Amino acid sequence: MSIQLSARFCYPLSMQPASIEDFHTAQSPNDRAICEALRSAIDASLPDAEGKIWHGHPVWFLDRNPIVGYGKLKDCMRLMFWSGADFDEPKLKRGTGKFKDASVRYTAVEQVDLDDLTRWLEKSRNIQWDYKNIRKRKGQLERLA
Repeated sequence: MSIQLSARFCYPLSMQPASIEDFHTAQSPNDRAICEALRSAIDASLPDAEGKIWHGHPVWFLDRNPIVGYGKLKDCMRLMFWSGADFDEPKLKRGTGKFKDASVRYTAVEQVDLDDLTRWLEKSRNIQWDYKNIRKRKGQLERLA
């Protein structure tokens, strides 16, 4: 019997959480508190965004374009903005690849600065790269907003 693994995470696809609530429930109490603080701010700032599990972790989309999401790393929760490299925010660390992502890592809910997070979420609405069509454009990103 073979087990198909997720491309980004080391667990069987059949064990991926079915919902954001399931993802939160699977976390430690400390990480769950971080997740709930992040989700609350995201839902308040982006009420028209669709939140769902994508590649094993919670991600929010505007017009099917990924905007923001978070996931569990070995020693922290990582909040990632797909277009965050263009936010001009020193607390967000740019990704290492050809994409426009940037992220911040949290080990305690007290580290979540709601003023920063609200500002970043507003920027995520106004500064977007077109990830939903990246395959059609053969890996090339175009600025949307």
